[in-house]
Amino acid sequence: MHKEHHYRAVICWDGKAAGVTANYKAYSRNHLAALEGKPLLEMSADPAFRGDAARLNPEDCLLIALSSCHMLSYLAFAALEGLVVTDYRDEATGTMLQEGVGGRFVEVVLRPQVTVAAGSDAALAQQLHEKAGKACFIASSVNFPVRHESAIHTAQA
Repeated sequence: MHKEHHYRAVICWDGKAAGVTANYKAYSRNHLAALEGKPLLEMSADPAFRGDAARLNPEDCLLIALSSCHMLSYLAFAALEGLVVTDYRDEATGTMLQEGVGGRFVEVVLRPQVTVAAGSDAALAQQLHEKAGKACFIASSVNFPVRHESAIHTAQA
């Protein structure tokens, strides 16, 4: 079965009030990301590229998308298996190499800390990370490894 899903975003440079691009060091990288029916995102470049550290940047968003997608896939599989997850926290990291004026991500490591209900199958809880990693739409769309170093904890009865 083949289904298409479509997404739309509008990006608008709101930094133009600070000055036009006549000088590389002087113009603002601030911009807005609008998605219909969702909160407006205030974005910028990474501070390493003269962006505003108080705003999200595209690299942040890629890391967030990978971590969020993995979590949502994991929770779905847990629910389908009857595995009761009581807490989930991920401290993900990404590594990007700058090469001249461009660059690329070379790896993302997800570090999910999952707590399951007392009496749960910890081995199954661990196995579901592999399944979630293969099912995540975002991880399947990138050309670098997305690894996970997960830990399973059992809630006290």
